[in-house]
Amino acid sequence: MVLCPECDAEIDVDEGDVDEGDSLSCDECGADLKVTSVSPLELESEDDLEDEEEEDSFTGDDDDEEEEEEEDEDWK
Repeated sequence: MVLCPECDAEIDVDEGDVDEGDSLSCDECGADLKVTSVSPLELESEDDLEDEEEEDSFTGDDDDEEEEEEEDEDWK
């Protein structure tokens, strides 16, 4: 049993029947949910996940690429 992150309703889900990334919906509020963890079972609103992805794209999250370039320069 897990709670809907939108309305806190109990969602009857067998943890063995879902995998990370699976989509579910809340029977109470109709929210589209995504399984973000299976141990422990955690759900997040797909709208929230989309918002986070959009924020990442706006910030130009290229820090990893810059770090890799710096590491390459150190080896030369």
